[in-house]
Amino acid sequence: MQQTPHSILKEYFGYDRFREGQETLIRQILSGGDVLGIMPTGAGKSICYQVPAMLMPGLTVVVSPLISLMQDQVTALREAGIPAVCLHSNQDQASYFAALDAVRRGEVRLLYAAPERLLTESFLSLTESVAITMVAVDEAHCLSQWGQDFRPSYLRITEFLAELPRRPVVAAFTATATQTVRADIKRLLDLHDPTELVTGFDRKNLRWIVERPAKKYDALLRILKRNKQKSGG
Repeated sequence: MQQTPHSILKEYFGYDRFREGQETLIRQILSGGDVLGIMPTGAGKSICYQVPAMLMPGLTVVVSPLISLMQDQVTALREAGIPAVCLHSNQDQASYFAALDAVRRGEVRLLYAAPERLLTESFLSLTESVAITMVAVDEAHCLSQWGQDFRPSYLRITEFLAELPRRPVVAAFTATATQTVRADIKRLLDLHDPTELVTGFDRKNLRWIVERPAKKYDALLRILKRNKQKSGG
């Protein structure tokens, strides 16, 4: 049976339906179009490129700024049965080249890499033998000097794209971005007529309550007793 976005979502991630905005971006990626997704933390941005990565031929490269984030994502994907590896500065040489070899053998669907790795000789040589069909840029606000986590190495992503034999789909994602930052992302990544989707920043599963009790310790105990087996902080 032919796989679909919904079958991938169910088989590998265990969900019956997509969250707001996810399917729109996935369909655009699968049709060959660039996207810019502005979705809050916890809204499922990673699903938007992980699902199409399983349906598209070739390799998806995910640019991520944090080693811990890459490692967590790769661990979760492997546990779900999705072949993924990451390349970062904390790896020893043996594991780094083992990951590259796995990619060359066609055993990997998603390759996570820090932006500093993209223009290294070993990484560029990889692109000569492996077809990259999508480049997903996580934490894309790092491109903009107006973003809260500006990272100059992100500005070289377009140089990497120019080195590829064929331009892949480019998908950019971030949790928050002003109009100025969004414009920077589209310009600096040279997104081609991208589908831009902003799902809003309201986290319906979170509440913020301020109390000013006379006896803070007593009030804390009451809250804990009232909310047993629930999360909060």
